[in-house]
Amino acid sequence: MISYLKNKEIDKVKWDKCIREAFNGNVYGWSWYLDVVHKNWEALVEDDYERVFPLTGNSRFGISYLFQPFFAQQLGIFSRNILNSEIVNQFLNTIPGHYRFAEIKLNTHNKIDETRFSVQQHLNHELDLIHTYDRLAKKYATNTRRNLKKAIDARLSLSKNIRPEDIIELFRQNRGRTINHWNKREYNRLAVLIYAAIYRGQAMLYGAYTPQNELCAGAVFVKSHEKIVFLFSGTNALGRESQALTFLIDAVIKEFSPGHFVFDFEGSDNPNLARYYKGFGSKETSYPGILINRLPFLLKIGMKILKRKK
Repeated sequence: MISYLKNKEIDKVKWDKCIREAFNGNVYGWSWYLDVVHKNWEALVEDDYERVFPLTGNSRFGISYLFQPFFAQQLGIFSRNILNSEIVNQFLNTIPGHYRFAEIKLNTHNKIDETRFSVQQHLNHELDLIHTYDRLAKKYATNTRRNLKKAIDARLSLSKNIRPEDIIELFRQNRGRTINHWNKREYNRLAVLIYAAIYRGQAMLYGAYTPQNELCAGAVFVKSHEKIVFLFSGTNALGRESQALTFLIDAVIKEFSPGHFVFDFEGSDNPNLARYYKGFGSKETSYPGILINRLPFLLKIGMKILKRKK
């Protein structure tokens, strides 16, 4: 039986046991991760936590809705047993009726009957690090190799365990200036999330420095369920010019190959980013996003509310 539980009713120990043992578990599903990205998350839980489904909801203007929190690419149903489209449909149909609207992203292993739900597939890219670095690097695209040579010619140096604040500030002062929907609260939440991952030994923070010892790019990677997830990065003009991000990603690939990890680029639906990630020899995967609209009126207003993700 599938039960709806409010946050205070969730047994976090049992929850994390399910995420740990789930064949489709990921870093976003841990209770500590959810506590940071959306502290009042709720859940649908089957029996004694055999399958779980986090619900990240909010309410605005008296309308309760589900949304996808920042920094959580794939949620959905996590299962310790078989998981097919019928089971996924059962969970989706059990979403409490007071949620009048939902725009959420599930995970790669959540197969949905697209005749019953409005579904949009999103793109991700992954690179299996089972092979040697030399073998992986041979599959780099010509442009990726050229970019890597630029980084080498720029005499960039690699530093590990840099401060989360330095990477976040690098982002804020550059690309962050063009993103209006990120505010101080989101940046603070990101810092808390990174520190929580550091505390659990699941985060790696790499920085690229110029010969003048200036940080020009930084990246945050998190490890879970035999994956290394490229969670966040920041780059300035010098970093873009010297291809410092390519330098950092290549450094992680080199460090963990050959091995049992899969490098997860965490995206992207953006064609330019997708092309960039493919340049490392990654394979395209997909995961579903669903739209549930129980508001036959004011649909456009409902969608605008949801996209604020607040």
